[in-house]
Amino acid sequence: MSVAEALQEAAAEGHSVRFRGGGTKLNWGLGPEPDVELSTAELDRIVEHNVGDLTAVLEPGVPLAKAQEAFAGEGQMLSLDPPDGGATIGGIVASGDSGPLRSRYGAARDLVLGMTVALSDGTVARSGGKVIKNVAGYDLAKLFSGSLGTLGAILELSVRLHPLARATATAAAGSNDPVELGRAALALSHSPLEHMGLDLRYGGGDGAVLMRFGGAEAMKQAEAAVRALGEAGSEGTVVEDDGEAWERQREGQRSPDGIVLRVSALQTELPRVMRAADAVGARLVARVPLGLCWLRIDERPPEEAAQAVDRLRSELSPFACTLLDAPVTLRGKIDSWGPRDPGTVELMRRVKERFDPAGVCNPGALF
Repeated sequence: MSVAEALQEAAAEGHSVRFRGGGTKLNWGLGPEPDVELSTAELDRIVEHNVGDLTAVLEPGVPLAKAQEAFAGEGQMLSLDPPDGGATIGGIVASGDSGPLRSRYGAARDLVLGMTVALSDGTVARSGGKVIKNVAGYDLAKLFSGSLGTLGAILELSVRLHPLARATATAAAGSNDPVELGRAALALSHSPLEHMGLDLRYGGGDGAVLMRFGGAEAMKQAEAAVRALGEAGSEGTVVEDDGEAWERQREGQRSPDGIVLRVSALQTELPRVMRAADAVGARLVARVPLGLCWLRIDERPPEEAAQAVDRLRSELSPFACTLLDAPVTLRGKIDSWGPRDPGTVELMRRVKERFDPAGVCNPGALF
């Protein structure tokens, strides 16, 4: 039985459905336990890799690591690098997950050229195509990216690729002062240097701003970034073997036994977010150009953890503070989304009704 047929059957019987890829983000926006779980494990083919066009067609169950290995063989990459742990392409797109490369290449929704989806009435719908200039049709990719499986199942994706950087180097400057770190981050953000990632980390007695470069000129660009840091009053250094530093940035976006709160702020407000993290003993990683931050609160008693989230949301208002990782003991105590604009919620409801009128796809995940 196909995914579309299984979804139609579940809807006809009034059963709620959740779609599962690698199972790495099942607790994001956690609603009630579903009646049916549909796995994409068998939809794991790289259907096409169009090397000359820098595009590929993938089924949703392809693990990110498998796809990257195949593309690397041709000197290319899919510019998605969230924490992996066995995550699949479909799950990454459906959750809107991302990593340091987002600062340069955009979010998952910006890399998907076309998409095939199954809806709860059994309909299979398609939009977009395999070429970068194709803009025909209704843009399902934008709607389904970040929808957490609430609209239907992703069956196939066409994605754009980028050249793989064979060499990298990072300019880094350390400080425990939020103001100094914020100043250094802004100086790099406003520089004309073309980077692969511009990140910040803070907490636990450690703070640093990091700017990564790739390609033949990586070292020269990193040295130029160090000079820019010096002009801003920060002492920087070049890290040539920089893989571990960036893996640490990705790891900061997860907490297996604690809490991760994603904050959508502004780059000019990063010192404020760092001070708020300090107040509750959280660690922070941030994508500087986007003002996007992940605040990690490691394991602590449920009531204390809930109070920490409430305090962060209060101090960082009106920024959106979305609960990602959290232990089951906290899921009933903390709203995953926090305060939301009523107009936005109503628009989301109408989109949900249009694509999933039976209301069977991951109910309770968004509202």
